Amino acid sequence: MTAEGTPSRERNDFIRDIIDADLASGKHKAIATRFPPEPNGYLHIGHAKSICLNFGLAKQYGGTCNLRFDDTNPTKEDIEYAHAIERDVRWLGFEPSKVLFSADYFEQMYELAVALIRAGKAYVCDLNEEDIRVYRGSLTEPGKPSPWRDRNVAENLDLFSRMRAGEFKDSARVLRAKIDLAAANMKMRDPLLYRIRHEHHYRTGDAWCIYPMYDYAHPLEDAIEGITHSICTLEFENNRELYDWVIEHTGVPCKPRQYEFARLNIDYTVMSKRKLLQLVKTGVVSGWDDPRMPTIAGMRRRGYSAAALRAFCDMIGVAKNNSVVDIGKLEFCVRDDLNQNAPRVLAVLSPLPVELTTVAADASEWFDAPSFPEDIGKPGSRNVGFTREVLIERDDFMETPEADFKRLAPGRTVRLRYGYAITCTDVVKDASGNVVGLRCEHHPESLHGKPVADGRKVSGVIHWVSAKHSVPAEVRLYDRLFSAKSPDEGDGDFLKHLNPASLATTTGARVESSLAGATEGRFQFERLGFFCIDVPNKLTSGDTSALPGSKPDALIFNRIVSLRDTWQADAATDKTAAAPSAAKSENVKNKTRPKSKSPAEFRAEARERSPELKAAFERMQSEYGLTAADADVLSGELPLAQLFVDAASKTNHHGSVASWLVNQLTRERGERELSEIKLTPTALASLVDLVEAGKLNNQAAKDVFAVLVNEGGNPADIVKARGLDVAVTNEQIAAWLKEALAENADKAAALLGGKTALLGFFIGQVVKKSGGRADPATLNQLLAGPLASLLA
Repeated sequence: MTAEGTPSRERNDFIRDIIDADLASGKHKAIATRFPPEPNGYLHIGHAKSICLNFGLAKQYGGTCNLRFDDTNPTKEDIEYAHAIERDVRWLGFEPSKVLFSADYFEQMYELAVALIRAGKAYVCDLNEEDIRVYRGSLTEPGKPSPWRDRNVAENLDLFSRMRAGEFKDSARVLRAKIDLAAANMKMRDPLLYRIRHEHHYRTGDAWCIYPMYDYAHPLEDAIEGITHSICTLEFENNRELYDWVIEHTGVPCKPRQYEFARLNIDYTVMSKRKLLQLVKTGVVSGWDDPRMPTIAGMRRRGYSAAALRAFCDMIGVAKNNSVVDIGKLEFCVRDDLNQNAPRVLAVLSPLPVELTTVAADASEWFDAPSFPEDIGKPGSRNVGFTREVLIERDDFMETPEADFKRLAPGRTVRLRYGYAITCTDVVKDASGNVVGLRCEHHPESLHGKPVADGRKVSGVIHWVSAKHSVPAEVRLYDRLFSAKSPDEGDGDFLKHLNPASLATTTGARVESSLAGATEGRFQFERLGFFCIDVPNKLTSGDTSALPGSKPDALIFNRIVSLRDTWQADAATDKTAAAPSAAKSENVKNKTRPKSKSPAEFRAEARERSPELKAAFERMQSEYGLTAADADVLSGELPLAQLFVDAASKTNHHGSVASWLVNQLTRERGERELSEIKLTPTALASLVDLVEAGKLNNQAAKDVFAVLVNEGGNPADIVKARGLDVAVTNEQIAAWLKEALAENADKAAALLGGKTALLGFFIGQVVKKSGGRADPATLNQLLAGPLASLLA
């Protein structure tokens, strides 16, 4: 949906088809819808779907949509819930045409009930609730008449009047419609129209002690307001016959029609009000706005935006049949919105101190860091302080690194985001042998992505903050509340499926100084995820959250969503996802996940969630000539798809661009997000053109590509700085080969003895000695002839 809440693209659902036909035939000149919540609790994501549908239709067709509170049951309702609901509707981006209350129609409803009695279509019944249920019969047996079904009109009018006057106790009598006790639809077997409730109503006070039932009140409210299309969820499908009966027999002039659509069900979630209340009452969550709750209040506190919820509702559309929606679709919409709108900042959740021994103790520098990456195209920047002591993420250091670890280790060089490259020279440990700090050297010439003077390889880019300038913060790492896709399955005890790692809190985090004193906002903590300042909702007086919120001098951040769907990632790889903090690692480890889907299946699901990815997949094949396999890999996530399209638009070698991204980027990127790498579309296209023009061999190009990924820059400048553009003579090749042969005498003897498979080894040695300038393919041809003479 757009910012105004109207659908962002053409829909072809059955409700819009009905409206189109009604307007085309002249049945209605304009449409009128309504959203009719009962003010007995907080709205959840299922209500958001109904809100977006009803208000969205009104905007799309230029009609009206009322917010009408169905307040016919004073035992459960409260004006503060009504206020909270109206706040949620307006927060979602919708402006009600009118804000109305069922209670305002009580007198009209009463008079229409009297008219039904006069017409012999309603009667006062003295059966209690249990007897009424028994008398109704079953699905296989018809009901039997109440002993008071044939009371005369005068007696019914008298009793109904006395019910209103408060003469009888609660449940002593009810008013029932006289319809058909043998009806196949149980709803039509003399349904209740009114019951006695001596309860104070938040709007009418003590003026009434009889209250209309929903099935009687709802159609009359629609008729009184002139609603044309009364849209509700499928559980009310059986109520439609009674809805029509009330409209027809009360004689109201407006004849609204009821239409049912599938309610929203999401996996890893419960939507029952009763179960949500149980979560609150048992203390599983901190309150109705706990960020793990599917309530709109909870999602707002979590950091979800109204635009993301509207986009989600637009994505899933409107259907006639109930189904369970993948929660990944909701999280996709949240990430997509945040990627475009959340400014980037630096934060460290589990700090490891690093002393930069080559920086003066009192030195202080400030680096200008952009708030958004280039592909977002939004302005803004902030200053990031740099001092002798910085803090890095503890998980970004490994004393004995694994093969695919591309971060800091003893003797290894990495780049501080927006800052210098640093090399680890010493590891500081406590008496128990635990790593408590590092000593490193910085490379002053490497600022702004420039290479290290001695040409050493930069393994990766890590985030950091200044120990002096950073601000302390508490960070709450939220995840899905349930570890099972269907918490209600099995014996129905949904509490058995709670995710024990749905909340992990760290109190030792540090965030960059630009966030000092912040009171609100959503941010991307680079490499960590999306986070927001924790701002509790204004709840009703009896439902105040037990979870304290952030303060300017005591910052608290909520993780909105991770940078990627780690649940899918783990299912695809059957491994615990790497995480930037111990808290996050534990969070991932304790999940229960399906392990049957392949990465290709998850990419296909991503395209189903995203029309943009689906269009990119098709465009990559039709316009750029890629194979389906390459297009599949490149259209699995929006940033990667955009990187390909942008780079391909700058060169004619589309297949080569795809090949570098599919084959080489995966190797260089490792576990990092695309937002962490420095490779730009322009640089990639330039590199491809150099290779295709024969100005750079593949081996050298791979080294340049690694620099572009980790440090950024211009390929031509990197080639020149490393001397990769200097021609290699046959004499140089011969000299390097002789060195390699002398250094590996055993292998040289084996090669001379006829073991030609070792030729590849020596070619690799020559390429290494040449700094990548010697092309392996050329070497292979060149050395095939003179090899024997060189060995001799």
